[in-house]
Parts: sequence; C-alpha cells; structure tokens
Amino acid sequence: MCGIAGWLDFDHDIRERRAIVERMTQTLAARGPDGQGIWLDEHVGLGHRRLAVIDIAGGAQPMVHQDGGANVVALSYNGEIYNFAALRAELEAHGHRFSTRCDTEVVLKGYLQWQEGVLERLEGMFAFALWDAGRQQFLLARDFLGVKPLYYQRLGNGVVFGSEPKAILAHPDVRARTDEDGLRQVFVLARTPGATPYADIREVKPGEMLRFERTGMRSRHFWKLSARPHDDDLQRTVECVGELLETSVRGQIVSDVPLCTLLSGGLDSSAITAIAHEATAPQGQPMRTFSVDFVGQDGGFADDGPHKSHDTPFVRDFVRHVGCNHSEIVLESSELADASLDKVVMRASDLPLNLSGDMCSSLYRLFREVRRESTVALSGESADEIFGGYAWFHHPAVVNARMFPWLAMTGSVFHSGDILDHGLRERLRLKEFQADSYTQALGEVPRLEGESPRDARMRELAYLHMTRFLQFMLDRKDRMSMAVGLEVRVPFCDRALVDYVFNIPWDMKAFDGREKSVLRAAVQHRLPRSIVDRVKSPYPSTQDPAYERALRAKVSALLDNVAHPARGLFDERTFRRLVERPIDADRSLHYQRADLERVLSVADWIETYDVELAC
Repeated sequence: MCGIAGWLDFDHDIRERRAIVERMTQTLAARGPDGQGIWLDEHVGLGHRRLAVIDIAGGAQPMVHQDGGANVVALSYNGEIYNFAALRAELEAHGHRFSTRCDTEVVLKGYLQWQEGVLERLEGMFAFALWDAGRQQFLLARDFLGVKPLYYQRLGNGVVFGSEPKAILAHPDVRARTDEDGLRQVFVLARTPGATPYADIREVKPGEMLRFERTGMRSRHFWKLSARPHDDDLQRTVECVGELLETSVRGQIVSDVPLCTLLSGGLDSSAITAIAHEATAPQGQPMRTFSVDFVGQDGGFADDGPHKSHDTPFVRDFVRHVGCNHSEIVLESSELADASLDKVVMRASDLPLNLSGDMCSSLYRLFREVRRESTVALSGESADEIFGGYAWFHHPAVVNARMFPWLAMTGSVFHSGDILDHGLRERLRLKEFQADSYTQALGEVPRLEGESPRDARMRELAYLHMTRFLQFMLDRKDRMSMAVGLEVRVPFCDRALVDYVFNIPWDMKAFDGREKSVLRAAVQHRLPRSIVDRVKSPYPSTQDPAYERALRAKVSALLDNVAHPARGLFDERTFRRLVERPIDADRSLHYQRADLERVLSVADWIETYDVELAC
C-alpha cells in the first residue's frame, strides 16, 4: 500500500521542475513510510511513497520498462492485486520475465501484454498512473468499488494527480477553492461520483480509467454493476456466498509483513476473522485481532438509537470460541475532543468529515495502536451496503420514500434544522440538490427485465448504497489507516462476491426477515450463537457526556469568533439553541451531535487549508 502523485504537461518540460513533483510526493509520506521514488520524462513526473507489504526488497517504484528504444512505460501504483500470482503465471506463458516478486511488476507487464485490457483482469484494490511514451498517452485508473483513492485536477494541457488532495494542493499552480457545488457535496450526505468539495479537484470514479493525450481527456468504465438473473436456489445461494467469501479472505491474507483483523464482535468482522484464523492457525499462527472500546463504557452502555449493544462482550465471546490472539484497545473519551487530534484527523482527510467526528478520531487512535504490531489489517467494511445490513432496508416507509434511504430516516438534510446562514441556504437549495442527485442515481441503476417491483426497488437501494454511501465508509477507513501507514483490506469488496450478491433477489437475501440473512446463514457454523443472533450495531461511538460538552464549547468558540473565515456560513441562533440544550434531553442528541461535528469540521477545513469561498 502506498501513495502516488505526479504531473503531466504536454506543453512543458517537467524535468526542469523536479522539486514540484518531489514536494507533491512528500505530502504522502505517511501513506508510504518505507521509501520515496521519483521518475521524470520530458512531459511526465511520477512520484511514489512506498509501504512495503510484498517483496520488501524488490518492489521499489515508480517501476519502468524500456525495450532499448523509445518505448518506455512507467508505472506508479498503489494497492494490492490478489490474483497477481495467477496473472504472473499467465504472463510468463506469454514470454514475459520477472525480476521481482511483487504485484506492481505484474500490473506493468500486464499492460505491456494487454494494454488497457489489463484492467478487466485485475482483482483487488488499486489506483495507478501509467505513462506510455511510445503512444504518448497517460492513464489514471481506480479499482471497481473505489477502495483506493485517486484525485486529479486538469492543469493547462495536462493534469496533476495524487492519492489525496494534499498532493495536488502542493502544486504551486493549484489553489484550494470551493463553490456552491462544493458546499453541496459537504452538506448533503450522498456522494456524487467524481465530485469533491474542492471546486477544481475531482476523483477518478470507481471502475473508471482516464486517458490523457495531446488532444484531451477521455474516460471509460471498465467495470459497472450489472443486473443478471439469479438461478440458484436458497441452499446453493448460501453455499456460494460462503465459498466466495472464503476465497476472498484467503486471497487477502497474503503478506510479507505482520497481518491482523479488526474485530468488532459483529457478524461481518467476526466472519472475516474466523475464516482468516482457520487459514493461518494450522501454521501455528493464530490470527492477531484488535478491538476498540472506551473507558467506563463497559458498565454504562445505553441504546442510543444507532448503537444497540456494547461490542466488548461479543468480542470476548468470539475470542473464547475461536482462540485468536486478541488485544482490546481502550480509549479515553476526553482525548477524542482534543484539538491536536482534530488537526491530525483533518490533515489526514483533507476534506470535511461527513460522518461522526468521534468515530474518525477513535478510528485513527485504534489504527495507531494496531500499527505498532501489524502492517496489514482485514476489515469487515462494506458488508452492510452489499448485503442490506442497515435497519432502513427493513423499514417499509423508508424503502418507499423517494429519497436516499439513510436521509429518509430524518426527512431533512440536517438533523438540527436550519443550521446554515439563511442567504446561503437560499443559494444552495440543498433539498432540491438532494432530490436531483437521487433522480440522477436512479437513472443509473441497471434493470432486469421481468423483475418484480419489490426486487427492482431493493436493487435500487443496493445500488444507491454502493455508489452514493459506501464511499464515505471506504474513504474514512483509507485516510485514518494510511495516516499511520496501516494497510486495511476489505474482503467484502471482492468483485466476484459483489457481482453475485447484487443479483440475489431481496426475498432470498433477507429470507428470514433479518438483516444480512444470506451472509448470516453462510457463516453461522463458524461463529458463537451470540454473534449469529446479534442485531447490527455500527462502529462504536463514545457516550461520555464530557465529549459532548467539549464539542459544544468548540461550537461556542466558533460563534464568538466573528473573524473566523467560516463564521458567516452558519446560523447563530440555531447553534446557540443547540449548545444550551441539556445534554440528556433525549436520544435525538446523538444525531444533533453529528451536525455539530460536521460544522466544526467544515470550519476547520476552511481555516486549515485557507479555502477560498467562491460562493
């Protein structure tokens, strides 16, 4: 796992501006603490920061192929290709010879053999930049579900790119700027593929390749979700899900560095851990596992709406059942509100937080502790989006609402009312934007002829989650883990598994009326009964009132600072009411707290990155 950055300019000689490429690359040092590489050609500069995971000695980048003439191909790559051994054998049969054991060389030689067709053959998470001097073309590509990030900004007759926006912002000709569309991306919790809060910076979409030539840029999707008939009966469907998941996990435990799993005591992470432990224990290596909790929460947990149960008892049940090598990371809630930690999280993200702020802070702290012992971790992320695990998949009123289901629970863009300045609200028209985004997303959903209205609707919900919601979760995981140099793999994002589950009819997917019925049935023989029967609870959030008090104090300070560059974006009356309300007034404060966290994050983003407000 690594960080990539660089610059293409068909009109200038980039060899004369090496320092810029070096500066862009250096911003990603946390993603790749094991080394830096720079490669320059007349019109291209590629940078790479390396986190060594496979072939520690031989996988340095950028990696360059030259056949003795002008045919140079250079690659800067970030990710893991899980089928690289099979692809390598196929390429060797075509006559290619390898000098390393790493998957990077497989991607490079795969391009030499199949050109852009190599993308359809890759199984894994990846983002890369490739310069083909003979064809005078430059490629940017990103994996199927967007597990690995890749940003870019058009600049002159070319492009600058990076694994994170910070690399692009390090270029002297780039300015941090947001506009009305950018703020809409901040305040509506529904990711528009390709868009970012920055006015000029975009993302390569999941499953997309961009080709840059002197004549301009072209885009093509090498993978999209597709609708197909599902012919397996329930028994075979359960078996197939189990087989696909096991194949995915076993393919993702390949590593030359210490590996672990992130264990929450929920169905998803427990299934991943059980399979990984079964694969490694016979070699005398019980799976290393980590969980997170908060000081004092063991005896004082309360159902706050989203969080139905305390993780730790379920984690301990699993550890007793399986016998893995486990550590509990216990955090102080007061630390999560610390201003210095806020800054670390913001610098890791480069973007305002769209999800609960204390979850990002605690995730960063968890990953920092995990990194002391492991370099690679497996996560249960994305199972809820793929298998229909959220409560609203089973709520008829939400299912039938003509809006994004995770927003239909409140019926509002914000939980706390009109938190934005009145004039800004009028210009942004967030509810209209939300409705337009929803309509656009529905227009993309693949359809299956003859599908029942119910199955068609549930397919829509699955598509919305996988294209407009999942990216928030994957981005949070990527930024917080890579900020400490930890590679997190997500077996549920396996392409074959996703393709198969997307086409399981809903009545089969939820055959017993519970969330993730098929997955539960496929893995129940591996798990203790307590976890099989557990109701979904999301990543833990602190319930310590001290965190809420610290949060409100920060909001009050923001309101009192009339010179703050973001101060004019927000409605003072609404916030004064929120910060003065009794903390234990009702459970809805969990959602109102999320609004406070988002606003503080936006304010911190604007101040930290000196973002120009073009709105």
